[in-house]
Amino acid sequence: MKELLLPGGSLANRISYYHLALLLLSLPFDRFYSHLILGSFGIHTLIHFDRRKLKPLFTWRTMVLQSVFFVTVVSTIYATDKISALREWELDVTIFLIPFLFCINPIDLNKHGSRLLLIFSSGIAATIVYLYISAVIALRFYGLPLSLIFSPAFTNHNFSQQINIHATFFSLQVALALVFMLSLFIKEKIRYNKIFCGFVSLVLLAGIIQLGSKSVFAALFLTINVALPLFLLTGKARKRFILISASLTALLIGVICSSGIFRERYLIELRTDFSGSKNDIDVEPRVLRWGAAVDLIKQAPVIGHGAGSEIPLLKEKYFERKYYTSYLNGLNAHDQYLSLLIKSGIWGLLAYLTTLIFGFRLAIKIKDIMLFSLMTLVAVVSVSENILDMDKGVIFYSLFFTFLVFRSTQQKNLILAVKKHENPEKVATNHALVTSSV
Repeated sequence: MKELLLPGGSLANRISYYHLALLLLSLPFDRFYSHLILGSFGIHTLIHFDRRKLKPLFTWRTMVLQSVFFVTVVSTIYATDKISALREWELDVTIFLIPFLFCINPIDLNKHGSRLLLIFSSGIAATIVYLYISAVIALRFYGLPLSLIFSPAFTNHNFSQQINIHATFFSLQVALALVFMLSLFIKEKIRYNKIFCGFVSLVLLAGIIQLGSKSVFAALFLTINVALPLFLLTGKARKRFILISASLTALLIGVICSSGIFRERYLIELRTDFSGSKNDIDVEPRVLRWGAAVDLIKQAPVIGHGAGSEIPLLKEKYFERKYYTSYLNGLNAHDQYLSLLIKSGIWGLLAYLTTLIFGFRLAIKIKDIMLFSLMTLVAVVSVSENILDMDKGVIFYSLFFTFLVFRSTQQKNLILAVKKHENPEKVATNHALVTSSV
């Protein structure tokens, strides 16, 4: 605990550490707090800028991390509605700024990364506990049975509305925290620390189920049952983990299928989304809206219609097809890949796919389970949500992608230095790569 609160190093580095810790803790809450802290972090970084500790700015890594923002900038050139296009600049600017700030800030993410992720995971778990307590208080106030906590009134968006965040975007944060705590649980040797990691993991798992995000659940299924044992375990330990995780997953799926509300959320709603029928439902299924998006893509497949064009053009299609609920609510495509094709065409989609491939390759190369889980979450959720068209999605993508890539790169450099029989202490001093346990 002392290391979490007193990270050591220079005063400037400690302030950077506290900024990042507060930024991670603020993510589930109103964007005002995360933007305020990010702005303060940026000002602090510029004040203490030291060009001797400057990391390379114009590198393939930095360009990949910022590429989605550049796609928006270029597609603004031929956008018909420049005001809407500039609004996308405002939304996506953090994708440009965060990698830039990490390049000029000398904080050692290899040393402090695990500590910051532990703070983040603990904060997410505490937020879930708060949401459960709020639900219990509401039930008690109205004299209702506690069993109703698993009713539609307290699941999915209704569970997260207390902190005013979309259930899927909160689920992304919970899932990343869960993978980190499970990885700590696997590696931890001290009994009490292992108990703590196990307890926090159970809280996070309960939050995932309560939030009911199907895409996040699917990404977690792949990460926990496949990537986690392959990245962190070997031999008999790997086989034992796969057997246990597969059994628990099967049990969890059985519980979901036997529960009316969760069966409705995870199975029936999924089937409805792909049914192609809009009878007796409030919102048109995703597959119908995807069809409208595909029609727009066919009109300009190579360069798209320009930044800011998605919703206005989709609303026209919705009206033509009598999708009046989608029209009135101004719904986007609910698919990041289709969204990029509408706005920037094939070249924009290829740029986004390149970033995903870059992240996956780096994660697999150095067996970074956190980076791999992030890329899996982003890639899978992009099928069902416009993850980069919402502030919470943008800051999740830009902050964690940058954070984990910089951390992984530092780890990779240290591994290469050790393989070349260089002095690790010298490498750590020159490149801020001092390793540390949680």
